[in-house]
Amino acid sequence: MESNAKEFIKELEKHRNEEDVEKMKRFFKNSDSSTLCLGLHMRTVFQIAKQFIEMPLIEVEKLLNSFYYEVRMGAVSIMDFQAKRKQISGSQRKSLFDLYIRRHDRINNWDLVDRSAPSVIGIYLLDKPKNIIYDLARSNNMWERRTAIVSTHAFLKKGEIDHTFRIAEILLNEHEELNQKAIGSWIREAGKQNELALKSFLNKHVSTMSRITLRYAIEKFDKETRKFYLSK
Repeated sequence: MESNAKEFIKELEKHRNEEDVEKMKRFFKNSDSSTLCLGLHMRTVFQIAKQFIEMPLIEVEKLLNSFYYEVRMGAVSIMDFQAKRKQISGSQRKSLFDLYIRRHDRINNWDLVDRSAPSVIGIYLLDKPKNIIYDLARSNNMWERRTAIVSTHAFLKKGEIDHTFRIAEILLNEHEELNQKAIGSWIREAGKQNELALKSFLNKHVSTMSRITLRYAIEKFDKETRKFYLSK
């Protein structure tokens, strides 16, 4: 089996399920209205993507161009698998990063971002300047803003919490609920490493941040501490 876009789509279509297509539409509230579904379970998509881990990026980009959600999910999954390989070269990692940024127009749903941003963007930037995620945080595109915060997961895994809080500060006026949840979740994770830093952030911004972000951020605090912040 050749590792190309055509063969990958053939494998996906073997599992097509029209009965599940309608169920999946609820995931695309903020996505491109042209998005179509095959009705595949995500575990199936991931399993097939892993079989195509050697796919050249020129073929992966063809998958990103698809109108079908599962095909694009397959594309970012292949990118994620490639980015996590121990033997990946610096040039290969940069090529993945460049493809993600250049074709962000096709990475246009919350789970497409979450599936690939930590490994493709975050890991690539671990030892590099982080300017790009600050630019993304100020983007007019909600999915680029989501990439900015979600990609800091790679930094958190290395014990680096500052960028998560700094990106969250830029995004305090975020109006999209999906992103408000992500911001709260990520600063909560940063707070697991440094609770004082999270409380300092909350003390400074609690009166201006969205209630959704706040609720997600304080989720792991004790009842009295949650009550304290919610009363602000």
